Amino acid sequence: MNITLLGCGRWGSFIGWYLDKIGHNVTIWGLSDAPQLIELKETRKNNMLTFRESINITDNLEAAVSSADVLIISISSQALRSFLQTLIQYDLKGKKIVLCMKGIEVTTGCRLTQIVEEYITDETQVAIWVGPGHPQDFSKGIPNCMVIDSRHEKLKSFLIKEFSSDLIRFYVGQDLIGNEIGAAAKNTIGIAAGMLDGLNRSSLKGALMSRGTREISRLIKAMGGNELSAYGLCHLGDYEATLFSQYSHNRSFGEKFVKGEKYGLLAEGVDTTKALVLLGKKYNVDLPICNGVNDVIAGKLTADKSLADMFIRSIKTEF
Repeated sequence: MNITLLGCGRWGSFIGWYLDKIGHNVTIWGLSDAPQLIELKETRKNNMLTFRESINITDNLEAAVSSADVLIISISSQALRSFLQTLIQYDLKGKKIVLCMKGIEVTTGCRLTQIVEEYITDETQVAIWVGPGHPQDFSKGIPNCMVIDSRHEKLKSFLIKEFSSDLIRFYVGQDLIGNEIGAAAKNTIGIAAGMLDGLNRSSLKGALMSRGTREISRLIKAMGGNELSAYGLCHLGDYEATLFSQYSHNRSFGEKFVKGEKYGLLAEGVDTTKALVLLGKKYNVDLPICNGVNDVIAGKLTADKSLADMFIRSIKTEF
Protein backbone atom coordinates (compact mmCIF):
# COMPACT_ATOMS: atom_id res chain seq x y z
CA MET A 1 0.00 0.00 0.00
CA ASN A 2 1.21 3.52 -0.74
CA ILE A 3 1.39 5.53 2.47
CA THR A 4 2.49 9.13 2.98
CA LEU A 5 3.54 10.50 6.36
CA LEU A 6 2.70 14.19 6.61
CA GLY A 7 5.09 15.34 9.31
CA CYS A 8 8.69 14.30 9.92
CA GLY A 9 9.04 14.79 13.69
CA ARG A 10 9.87 11.93 16.03
CA TRP A 11 6.46 10.25 15.59
CA GLY A 12 5.99 10.87 11.89
CA SER A 13 9.47 9.67 10.99
CA PHE A 14 9.16 6.61 13.24
CA ILE A 15 5.82 5.62 11.69
CA GLY A 16 7.36 5.93 8.24
CA TRP A 17 10.25 3.70 9.32
CA TYR A 18 7.83 1.20 10.88
CA LEU A 19 5.44 0.95 7.92
CA ASP A 20 8.34 0.56 5.50
CA LYS A 21 9.70 -2.19 7.76
CA ILE A 22 6.45 -4.17 7.54
CA GLY A 23 6.28 -3.92 3.75
CA HIS A 24 4.46 -0.76 2.66
CA ASN A 25 5.59 1.84 0.12
CA VAL A 26 6.35 4.89 2.24
CA THR A 27 6.85 8.59 1.58
CA ILE A 28 7.82 10.97 4.39
CA TRP A 29 6.94 14.61 3.77
CA GLY A 30 8.06 17.71 5.65
CA LEU A 31 8.53 21.42 5.14
CA SER A 32 11.62 22.24 3.11
CA ASP A 33 13.15 24.28 5.94
CA ALA A 34 12.30 21.82 8.73
CA PRO A 35 15.57 20.73 10.45
CA GLN A 36 14.25 17.16 10.76
CA LEU A 37 13.59 16.90 7.03
CA ILE A 38 16.94 18.42 6.13
CA GLU A 39 18.68 15.85 8.34
CA LEU A 40 16.67 12.96 6.87
CA LYS A 41 17.42 14.01 3.28
CA GLU A 42 21.13 14.51 3.93
CA THR A 43 21.88 11.51 6.16
CA ARG A 44 18.79 9.25 6.06
CA LYS A 45 19.15 9.14 9.84
CA ASN A 46 17.85 10.82 12.96
CA ASN A 47 18.85 10.33 16.59
CA MET A 48 16.95 7.02 16.75
CA LEU A 49 16.76 5.38 13.34
CA THR A 50 18.35 4.79 9.97
CA PHE A 51 15.93 5.01 7.04
CA ARG A 52 16.19 2.61 4.12
CA GLU A 53 16.55 3.81 0.54
CA SER A 54 13.08 2.38 -0.14
CA ILE A 55 11.57 5.34 1.76
CA ASN A 56 10.94 8.45 -0.33
CA ILE A 57 11.76 11.65 1.59
CA THR A 58 10.36 14.82 0.05
CA ASP A 59 9.17 18.40 0.56
CA ASN A 60 6.83 18.20 -2.46
CA LEU A 61 3.38 18.11 -0.86
CA GLU A 62 1.42 17.70 -4.10
CA ALA A 63 3.43 14.65 -5.14
CA ALA A 64 3.32 13.20 -1.63
CA VAL A 65 -0.47 13.47 -1.50
CA SER A 66 -1.23 12.32 -5.03
CA SER A 67 0.80 9.12 -4.70
CA ALA A 68 -0.84 7.99 -1.44
CA ASP A 69 -3.68 5.61 -0.66
CA VAL A 70 -3.37 6.52 3.02
CA LEU A 71 -2.30 9.87 4.47
CA ILE A 72 -1.02 9.75 8.04
CA ILE A 73 -0.85 13.19 9.66
CA SER A 74 1.57 13.65 12.54
CA ILE A 75 2.01 17.36 13.27
CA SER A 76 1.27 19.75 16.12
CA SER A 77 -2.44 19.51 16.92
CA GLN A 78 -2.83 23.29 17.01
CA ALA A 79 -1.50 23.51 13.44
CA LEU A 80 -3.99 20.97 12.06
CA ARG A 81 -6.65 23.42 10.89
CA SER A 82 -4.26 25.65 8.97
CA PHE A 83 -2.55 22.59 7.46
CA LEU A 84 -5.88 21.21 6.26
CA GLN A 85 -6.59 24.48 4.50
CA THR A 86 -3.50 23.76 2.42
CA LEU A 87 -4.14 20.03 2.08
CA ILE A 88 -7.62 20.36 0.58
CA GLN A 89 -6.13 22.12 -2.44
CA TYR A 90 -5.22 18.61 -3.60
CA ASP A 91 -7.54 15.77 -4.57
CA LEU A 92 -8.34 13.75 -1.42
CA LYS A 93 -11.20 11.79 -2.97
CA GLY A 94 -11.10 8.13 -1.91
CA LYS A 95 -8.06 8.58 0.31
CA LYS A 96 -7.92 7.48 3.94
CA ILE A 97 -6.66 9.93 6.55
CA VAL A 98 -5.17 8.68 9.82
CA LEU A 99 -4.38 11.11 12.63
CA CYS A 100 -1.40 9.92 14.65
CA MET A 101 -1.45 12.93 16.96
CA LYS A 102 -3.11 13.87 20.23
CA GLY A 103 -4.72 17.14 21.20
CA ILE A 104 -7.79 19.34 21.37
CA GLU A 105 -8.10 22.64 19.51
CA VAL A 106 -7.43 25.28 22.12
CA THR A 107 -9.69 27.99 20.70
CA THR A 108 -12.78 25.82 20.11
CA GLY A 109 -12.46 22.64 22.19
CA CYS A 110 -12.94 20.63 18.98
CA ARG A 111 -11.60 17.09 18.72
CA LEU A 112 -9.15 16.59 15.88
CA THR A 113 -11.46 14.37 13.80
CA GLN A 114 -14.13 17.07 14.07
CA ILE A 115 -11.69 19.56 12.55
CA VAL A 116 -10.78 17.20 9.70
CA GLU A 117 -14.42 16.46 8.91
CA GLU A 118 -15.06 20.19 8.43
CA TYR A 119 -12.76 20.05 5.39
CA ILE A 120 -13.40 16.66 3.76
CA THR A 121 -16.34 15.05 1.96
CA ASP A 122 -17.89 11.63 2.59
CA GLU A 123 -15.56 10.23 -0.07
CA THR A 124 -12.64 10.66 2.34
CA GLN A 125 -12.64 8.80 5.66
CA VAL A 126 -10.69 9.59 8.82
CA ALA A 127 -9.36 7.46 11.68
CA ILE A 128 -7.15 7.97 14.74
CA TRP A 129 -4.10 6.01 15.90
CA VAL A 130 -3.48 6.51 19.64
CA GLY A 131 -2.08 4.72 22.67
CA PRO A 132 1.14 4.16 24.59
CA GLY A 133 4.68 3.92 23.34
CA HIS A 134 7.71 6.03 22.51
CA PRO A 135 9.67 5.81 19.25
CA GLN A 136 12.80 5.43 21.38
CA ASP A 137 11.41 2.15 22.78
CA PHE A 138 9.88 0.86 19.55
CA SER A 139 13.16 1.46 17.71
CA LYS A 140 14.83 -0.90 20.20
CA GLY A 141 12.29 -3.61 19.45
CA ILE A 142 10.27 -3.12 22.65
CA PRO A 143 6.61 -3.88 21.71
CA ASN A 144 3.44 -2.16 22.85
CA CYS A 145 -0.32 -2.05 22.24
CA MET A 146 -2.18 0.79 20.56
CA VAL A 147 -5.71 1.64 19.35
CA ILE A 148 -7.21 2.55 16.00
CA ASP A 149 -10.67 4.11 16.04
CA SER A 150 -13.01 5.68 13.50
CA ARG A 151 -16.68 6.22 12.76
CA HIS A 152 -16.17 3.81 9.85
CA GLU A 153 -16.07 0.15 10.92
CA LYS A 154 -14.57 -1.18 7.68
CA LEU A 155 -11.81 1.42 7.83
CA LYS A 156 -10.81 0.35 11.34
CA SER A 157 -10.61 -3.31 10.33
CA PHE A 158 -8.65 -2.47 7.18
CA LEU A 159 -6.07 -0.32 8.96
CA ILE A 160 -5.54 -2.78 11.80
CA LYS A 161 -4.95 -5.60 9.30
CA GLU A 162 -2.46 -3.51 7.33
CA PHE A 163 -0.61 -1.91 10.25
CA SER A 164 -0.31 -4.73 12.82
CA SER A 165 2.94 -6.56 13.55
CA ASP A 166 4.82 -8.19 16.40
CA LEU A 167 6.06 -4.73 17.39
CA ILE A 168 2.64 -3.03 17.62
CA ARG A 169 -0.57 -4.86 18.43
CA PHE A 170 -3.65 -2.83 17.62
CA TYR A 171 -6.98 -2.98 19.40
CA VAL A 172 -10.24 -1.96 17.73
CA GLY A 173 -11.49 1.30 19.23
CA GLN A 174 -15.20 1.50 20.03
CA ASP A 175 -15.54 5.08 21.29
CA LEU A 176 -14.13 7.82 19.09
CA ILE A 177 -15.06 10.61 21.52
CA GLY A 178 -13.52 8.82 24.50
CA ASN A 179 -10.38 7.76 22.68
CA GLU A 180 -9.70 11.26 21.35
CA ILE A 181 -10.38 13.05 24.64
CA GLY A 182 -8.56 10.41 26.68
CA ALA A 183 -5.50 10.45 24.43
CA ALA A 184 -5.26 14.21 24.53
CA ALA A 185 -5.94 14.57 28.25
CA LYS A 186 -3.20 12.17 29.32
CA ASN A 187 -0.75 14.92 28.33
CA THR A 188 -2.24 17.23 30.96
CA ILE A 189 -1.90 14.49 33.58
CA GLY A 190 1.68 14.08 32.33
CA ILE A 191 2.43 17.73 33.05
CA ALA A 192 1.00 17.30 36.55
CA ALA A 193 3.25 14.26 37.05
CA GLY A 194 6.28 16.28 36.01
CA MET A 195 5.34 18.98 38.49
CA LEU A 196 5.24 16.34 41.22
CA ASP A 197 8.69 15.13 40.17
CA GLY A 198 10.02 18.67 40.20
CA LEU A 199 8.70 19.23 43.73
CA ASN A 200 9.99 15.88 45.02
CA ARG A 201 6.39 14.71 45.50
CA SER A 202 6.55 11.74 43.13
CA SER A 203 4.86 9.54 45.73
CA LEU A 204 1.64 11.38 44.87
CA LYS A 205 1.63 9.93 41.36
CA GLY A 206 -0.56 7.06 42.54
CA ALA A 207 -3.21 9.52 43.66
CA LEU A 208 -2.72 11.49 40.46
CA MET A 209 -3.29 8.41 38.29
CA SER A 210 -6.40 7.39 40.22
CA ARG A 211 -8.00 10.81 40.40
CA GLY A 212 -6.85 11.88 36.93
CA THR A 213 -8.48 8.91 35.25
CA ARG A 214 -11.72 9.45 37.17
CA GLU A 215 -11.72 13.14 36.28
CA ILE A 216 -11.30 12.52 32.57
CA SER A 217 -13.88 9.73 32.62
CA ARG A 218 -16.47 12.23 33.87
CA LEU A 219 -15.69 14.59 31.00
CA ILE A 220 -15.86 11.81 28.40
CA LYS A 221 -19.26 10.74 29.70
CA ALA A 222 -20.59 14.31 29.67
CA MET A 223 -19.47 14.69 26.05
CA GLY A 224 -21.39 11.59 25.00
CA GLY A 225 -18.59 9.03 25.09
CA ASN A 226 -18.08 5.90 27.17
CA GLU A 227 -16.47 6.79 30.50
CA LEU A 228 -14.71 3.40 30.57
CA SER A 229 -12.52 4.58 27.68
CA ALA A 230 -10.51 6.63 30.19
CA TYR A 231 -9.40 3.33 31.73
CA GLY A 232 -8.22 1.97 28.37
CA LEU A 233 -5.10 2.31 26.26
CA CYS A 234 -5.89 5.85 25.12
CA HIS A 235 -5.53 7.28 28.63
CA LEU A 236 -4.73 5.16 31.70
CA GLY A 237 -2.88 2.66 29.50
CA ASP A 238 -0.63 5.49 28.32
CA TYR A 239 0.30 6.69 31.81
CA GLU A 240 3.57 4.76 32.05
CA ALA A 241 4.84 6.40 28.87
CA THR A 242 3.58 9.85 29.86
CA LEU A 243 3.87 10.12 33.65
CA PHE A 244 7.12 8.23 34.21
CA SER A 245 9.21 8.01 31.04
CA GLN A 246 12.29 10.14 30.51
CA TYR A 247 11.09 10.51 26.90
CA SER A 248 7.79 12.18 27.83
CA HIS A 249 7.81 15.80 26.66
CA ASN A 250 4.87 16.71 28.88
CA ARG A 251 6.32 15.19 32.06
CA SER A 252 9.64 16.89 31.33
CA PHE A 253 7.90 20.21 30.72
CA GLY A 254 6.07 20.02 34.06
CA GLU A 255 9.25 19.16 35.95
CA LYS A 256 11.25 21.99 34.41
CA PHE A 257 8.39 24.47 34.79
CA VAL A 258 8.18 24.16 38.57
CA LYS A 259 11.97 24.39 38.77
CA GLY A 260 11.89 27.63 36.81
CA GLU A 261 13.75 26.11 33.87
CA LYS A 262 12.88 26.52 30.19
CA TYR A 263 11.80 23.53 28.09
CA GLY A 264 12.58 24.00 24.43
CA LEU A 265 10.55 21.15 22.92
CA LEU A 266 6.85 20.92 22.07
CA ALA A 267 4.61 19.94 25.01
CA GLU A 268 1.14 19.45 23.51
CA GLY A 269 -0.37 19.26 26.99
CA VAL A 270 -0.06 23.02 27.56
CA ASP A 271 -2.68 23.92 24.94
CA THR A 272 -4.65 20.76 25.66
CA THR A 273 -4.98 21.83 29.29
CA LYS A 274 -6.50 25.16 28.23
CA ALA A 275 -8.91 23.30 25.94
CA LEU A 276 -9.91 20.89 28.73
CA VAL A 277 -10.71 23.80 31.03
CA LEU A 278 -12.90 25.19 28.24
CA LEU A 279 -14.68 21.83 27.85
CA GLY A 280 -15.12 21.47 31.61
CA LYS A 281 -17.01 24.76 31.69
CA LYS A 282 -19.03 23.91 28.58
CA TYR A 283 -20.17 20.54 29.93
CA ASN A 284 -20.29 21.57 33.60
CA VAL A 285 -17.76 18.95 34.71
CA ASP A 286 -15.48 19.37 37.73
CA LEU A 287 -11.86 19.06 36.54
CA PRO A 288 -9.71 19.94 39.56
CA ILE A 289 -6.45 18.54 38.17
CA CYS A 290 -6.84 20.16 34.75
CA ASN A 291 -7.82 23.47 36.35
CA GLY A 292 -4.92 23.25 38.80
CA VAL A 293 -2.34 22.57 36.09
CA ASN A 294 -3.76 25.42 34.02
CA ASP A 295 -3.60 27.83 36.96
CA VAL A 296 0.03 26.95 37.65
CA ILE A 297 1.07 27.42 34.01
CA ALA A 298 -0.83 30.72 33.87
CA GLY A 299 0.86 31.92 37.06
CA LYS A 300 -2.38 32.17 39.02
CA LEU A 301 -1.25 29.65 41.67
CA THR A 302 2.06 28.28 42.86
CA ALA A 303 2.58 24.59 42.22
CA ASP A 304 2.58 23.90 46.00
CA LYS A 305 -0.74 25.68 46.46
CA SER A 306 -2.26 23.90 43.46
CA LEU A 307 -1.11 20.51 44.80
CA ALA A 308 -2.73 21.24 48.13
CA ASP A 309 -5.99 22.08 46.38
CA MET A 310 -5.79 18.93 44.23
CA PHE A 311 -4.87 16.31 46.80
CA ILE A 312 -5.41 17.77 50.27
CA ARG A 313 -9.02 18.71 49.69
CA SER A 314 -11.96 18.77 52.07
CA ILE A 315 -13.17 15.35 53.22
CA LYS A 316 -15.19 13.59 50.53
CA THR A 317 -15.94 10.08 49.35
CA GLU A 318 -13.53 8.55 46.85
CA PHE A 319 -16.27 7.67 44.31
